[in-house]
Amino acid sequence: MARRRKRKSRRRLEGRRILEQVPQYSIESGNDKPVTAARKYIHSEGIVPPALLLVKRNEHTTDRYFWAEKGLFGAQYVEENHFLFPSLHCSEEEEELEAVAIRA
Repeated sequence: MARRRKRKSRRRLEGRRILEQVPQYSIESGNDKPVTAARKYIHSEGIVPPALLLVKRNEHTTDRYFWAEKGLFGAQYVEENHFLFPSLHCSEEEEELEAVAIRA
């Protein structure tokens, strides 16, 4: 029996494309929970939003978080609702300007 492929959300794909432009930081959670490790790392390094944090929980699992002006969010939520985050609109406009410059 053939397996049907899951339909990809255009909105989420667009959000993923936008998040690829944001600076990324990879860390390991150690003994802390992944969210706590991400918050400690942000505080210790003085990371300014927007930023994407990849927190390695164990050898198989990596949690993704988005650091915004409003706080720390799960990356999947941000991909689906990228229009709610003003810091991502700036990078969108820059991309459009670059695309226009390339076409010209």
